[in-house]
Order: sequence, then C-alpha cells, then structure tokens
Amino acid sequence: MANTIEVFNEYFEMVPATSDELKDEVYKLRYQVYCIETEFLNFEHYPDGLEFDEFDDQSLHYLIRHRKSGEYAATTRLVLPVADNPEKLFPLEIHCEVDNVAVMRPIDRRHLGEISRFCVSKAFKRRKNEAHTLAGIQADWKPDNFTLDERRTFPHISLALMVCVTKASYENDIYYAYAAMEPALLRFLSTLGINLIKIGPLGDYHGERWPALIKAKDMQESIHEKNPDIWELLTNKGCFWQARPHT
Repeated sequence: MANTIEVFNEYFEMVPATSDELKDEVYKLRYQVYCIETEFLNFEHYPDGLEFDEFDDQSLHYLIRHRKSGEYAATTRLVLPVADNPEKLFPLEIHCEVDNVAVMRPIDRRHLGEISRFCVSKAFKRRKNEAHTLAGIQADWKPDNFTLDERRTFPHISLALMVCVTKASYENDIYYAYAAMEPALLRFLSTLGINLIKIGPLGDYHGERWPALIKAKDMQESIHEKNPDIWELLTNKGCFWQARPHT
C-alpha cells in the first residue's frame, strides 16, 4: 500500500478549489460526470456546462489533478452547516429517507456536514462497467494513454477524495458527516476499515444509494487498527486525528 500511495502522489495531486476559476473546474467536471457520462442529471438544466446547486456556497470543494496532463480526474465537496441556522436540511435529508433516529438524536448539528458530489471522470475509471458509476469503484477498461503505474492508482482516487474531506472536516470541526453512497463504494471503503453507519433504506438518489453517517473519530480508530498505512494517508500521519471526546 505504501508503494501505491507514493505512486499516486507522483502522478496525482489533491487541489483545494478555493478560487472562482478552480470552482468552475469543479462544476465543469461535475457536469461532465453527472450530466454527460452517467446522465443522472438533465444536461438541459445546465446550458453553460456548469453543474452547481444551492449548497455549493456553503461547501468546501476539492479536485484531484493528473499531474502529467493537467486534467482533473475527480472532485468532491463537504457541505458545512449554516452557522446561524444549523437546522437547515442537508441534501441527503431532502432526497433520502433517514430512519435511524437513535444514531442521529445525540448529534450536535453544528458539527455535522455532508460529503457529496463525490465523482470520478470516466477517463480515470479502470473497467467498462464503471462508466456509469460516480466513484469508479467496481469495474477492465484501461485507457492506453496512461502508464501501468498510473492505472494501478485509479481505485485509490476515491480514497484520495476521502483524504480531502477528512482534512476539511478536521479543519472545520466536523465530527460527523452524511454520505449517500453507491453500494459498491460502501463495500470498497469497508474493506479498508472505513465503516459507515447506514441510517436509512436503499433509495434512488443519482442511482441507488445508501444514506449513511460517518463518525470521524470511530472511523479513524477503525482504520488505525485495520490498516495503519491508510490511516497515515487519511490523517496525514495523525495531523488530522479527531481524538475529541464526542459521541
């Protein structure tokens, strides 16, 4: 795993989209994936080729950039709570059924966020049947214009997106995060020790999705025990360690 991480860093970089120009790159990539590649959203609703919504202004955005080509391979965002209106609903609460009341009841919404718009460009998905997935987990198509080492890193692009939201969560005191997860991505993350709590039934939200909750502290402890190499990547060798006494 360590070698894979080193190779990933050689070919890719994680870019916080803090400028208007970089946010446009986020919205262009999302349009490409959501409207053109997967057709989960109607392209006619985005005539300028930029996919964005009302939650983007309260979100932190990240891109994964392919160093050699300069192309952006993937993106995600962390939707933050509204400081003066923490009861404002998150996208998952609007589009999915949440019925695990016991898990949700003790959570302070001022420390609750949502991982969303988690997607990988078709060019960086390895197999044919990944083309209509968002995260590119599941699938043997290998594009000829990438080296073997680069292709080996493609499944870890989704892991790199998790690194981005782990960093953003730590820096903004987000201890819990919603995520509407593709079943295959949920299984993939589970094999790494990234365990999410299902908080509702499987539903149709840009394809089949499980509404899930991440408890940052529990997740990091589980990964640390199961796969220390991935823990070092996700937490930047402990710099983003959320060892706070929160439920």
